[in-house]
Amino acid sequence: MTLHKESSVGGLPQFPDSYWLRSMNVPRFPELTENMQADVAVIGGGITGITTAYLLAKRGMKVVVLNAGRILQGTTGSTTAKVTAQHDLIYDEFISHFGLEKARLYYEANQEAITFVKDTVAELNIDCQFSEEDAYVYTSQEDYVQKIENEYKAYEKLGIPGEIVSSTPLPFATRAAVIMNRQARFNPVPFLVKLAEEIIRMGGHLYEETTVIESTLETPAVVKTKQGPQVSCHYVVSATHFPYQDMKGLYFARLHAERSYVLAVRTKNPYPGGMYLSAENPKRSLRPLLIDGEPAVLIGGEGHKTGQGQCTFQYYENLQRFGQQSFGIREILYRWSAQDIYTLDKMPYIGLQWPDVPNHLIATGFRKWGMTNSIASAILNTKLIAGEKSPYEEVFTPRRFHADPSLKTFISQNANVAVNLAAGKLELVRRHPEELEPGEGSVVQVNGKRAGAYREANGKLYIVDTTCKHMGCEVEWNDAERTWDCPCHGSRYSFRGDVIEGPAKEALPRLD
Repeated sequence: MTLHKESSVGGLPQFPDSYWLRSMNVPRFPELTENMQADVAVIGGGITGITTAYLLAKRGMKVVVLNAGRILQGTTGSTTAKVTAQHDLIYDEFISHFGLEKARLYYEANQEAITFVKDTVAELNIDCQFSEEDAYVYTSQEDYVQKIENEYKAYEKLGIPGEIVSSTPLPFATRAAVIMNRQARFNPVPFLVKLAEEIIRMGGHLYEETTVIESTLETPAVVKTKQGPQVSCHYVVSATHFPYQDMKGLYFARLHAERSYVLAVRTKNPYPGGMYLSAENPKRSLRPLLIDGEPAVLIGGEGHKTGQGQCTFQYYENLQRFGQQSFGIREILYRWSAQDIYTLDKMPYIGLQWPDVPNHLIATGFRKWGMTNSIASAILNTKLIAGEKSPYEEVFTPRRFHADPSLKTFISQNANVAVNLAAGKLELVRRHPEELEPGEGSVVQVNGKRAGAYREANGKLYIVDTTCKHMGCEVEWNDAERTWDCPCHGSRYSFRGDVIEGPAKEALPRLD
């Protein structure tokens, strides 16, 4: 295993950095400093929260968005930004598990989201590289050809415009592919910055660096922040991946987090157009874009459970190798990674967070397809708050539990948590902080106990307690991102111990 320091390796950029977030200056918003009232408090400043707040504000509601850090800095700013209802080979499986009608409604909800993006780009004249593209799921392995054929049969049953082909425009051999026509791609950051501006124009408020810790369950609810100020509101929407408040929903046992990786590259050979995803693992995702006005390609994939990857630089190197073999890489411009949440049955949880609490709603579990599922959730939750009926309510309800596949997944996921909890507590740690070189991080032993250490390039040493503040699992070092990641429920911390992603709300204690 190669040890990677703070210098670039093999052409990879030195640090993770998303092109979307570099493509424009994201405006800053103030911290909440005083108590206030609103019709709806939306917790989370990514695509889900901002789109929800935008739709509610359009209906004349007073909306407040509260975000723990800066807006758009999480998964929304680190996506591949495919705006598509083709979510891998999913529709044949959904028909089997949920029936024809619910599978069709899932497609229609996501297709409605694509239409929303297209119409909003035109209405607000947003320059965000929006472009319609066909989307392919392809295979290079004979074992997957039947799965491709079954997926196309599901398209036919559901009335999804598409086709099946034996080859693709890709510069390597493929055995079959299913195509979903007229899907899309865009840059989510200018799109959402414009929506944020519209929220403010319509009388809404956005607050950054404001961490929500809990909310009361009566009506009106009181949303309490770590900083002290509170928001009194009629409805609360949790758009924070893991719910900021779990209580009786047991979401910690019904969700798990995965990470995936992206390279933005300029290629030696021309890209053929279209958006592609491999049916087999490890996943390979491809889509074009413009960077500084010149053609580039996003190469994505290499997913794994958060905190359970080994030598995380290897995932970038695998994508680099694939890109070099497929197109020839002239330059790697950016690298970044994202975190996504999975439910037990691969359908998102959207709607009432708890069945007996009528004013708390949730949107989570988008399974790496958040560009459409997030907007579908915003549309659905807006209708529910407005007291309107939606055909999608029962499809996405968080109350559901399907024995197949939910029970099997529930058991395996929570067994995985138990294994990782025990492994972290029993790990034999041999290294000591003074052994670390500049740019190196590791689990270490401090006074006979497990700790985490990272030494900056200038020699400054950071030592933290490695026990996750969510439920007590031991975090692991993520070399490629310079973070401490929890293998149980996906909480992530900076090398200084600050929370990057929940469900944890408190920082890891510093020991130095």
